[in-house]
Amino acid sequence: MIKSELVQKIADKNPHLYHKDVERIVNTILDEIVGTLSKNKRVELRGFGAFSVKHRPSRLARNPRTGEKVPVDEKYIPFFKTGKDLHRRLNKGYTGKK
Repeated sequence: MIKSELVQKIADKNPHLYHKDVERIVNTILDEIVGTLSKNKRVELRGFGAFSVKHRPSRLARNPRTGEKVPVDEKYIPFFKTGKDLHRRLNKGYTGKK
């Protein structure tokens, strides 16, 4: 699901809200999550999961085509860990088929 589909789904379930207001709400929530992560803080949504930032230090990697060693800068990676409720709901009716 992409953001526009999420906004549409929320707007459909809440006909008393204007579409532009739902879009503003979703953008505000996502902006707050990004802003908090950029301060290297954790965001926990109970029953859903937790967003955090993992630090990857600089290292030497290998170019698979040439075998040459190349430096890779340090970086910060967003990380998501599912909450227990979400994990249970996802695996409740799992059949192994797509």
